[in-house]
Amino acid sequence: MLECYTTVKKQGENEINIQKSRFIGYVKRCETEEEAQAFIQSIKKKHHDATHNCSAYMIGEHDLIQKANDDGEPSGTAGVPMLEVLKKMKIKDTAVVVTRYFGGIKLGSGGLIRAYSSATSEAIRATGVVKRELMQEVIVHIEYTLLGKLENELRNSIYHIKKVHYLENVEIEVYVVKNQVKEFESWITNLTSGQAAITHGSQEYMESPVEI
Repeated sequence: MLECYTTVKKQGENEINIQKSRFIGYVKRCETEEEAQAFIQSIKKKHHDATHNCSAYMIGEHDLIQKANDDGEPSGTAGVPMLEVLKKMKIKDTAVVVTRYFGGIKLGSGGLIRAYSSATSEAIRATGVVKRELMQEVIVHIEYTLLGKLENELRNSIYHIKKVHYLENVEIEVYVVKNQVKEFESWITNLTSGQAAITHGSQEYMESPVEI
């Protein structure tokens, strides 16, 4: 699992108009090629009357799955430029479809490349991009007498409280960046004078918005 990477939020769309042609960009986070293909087919079905439904996707930890489809546009003027936007923005696990309704004015190869690139980047901006950071769930077990102090310290720290369980003793689930776990455990030990027990839960990704 990658410790940190960027991808799009769940799904979004955006429309631009260039020389009377409509370019509707659809974006979706897809973690498998099957999911990407299903998304592309769903847009093609929705816009079965469109002139073109061009697509591109980049999937996998190391971007090993990359596909581009011009869907009838001149070779290299649609799908590849769309894929290049994903590469340039370093966005993983993402599929894009740009639907075109021809407006009667030919754009030429250069114009098409710029149009499909712009439609893709604008759709990604409209959807939004997030940073996904791998977190270790660390569970801090304490007595109630330590709760007030520790909870206050946690809420004013760089760490993220996931949940607090009020049982016989208190269990505080905290998200900690994977490479900061030892530092976090030492911090907790010092704060509680060694009175806290620490266990580990699962590893999960936490998402935060990224300005693009």
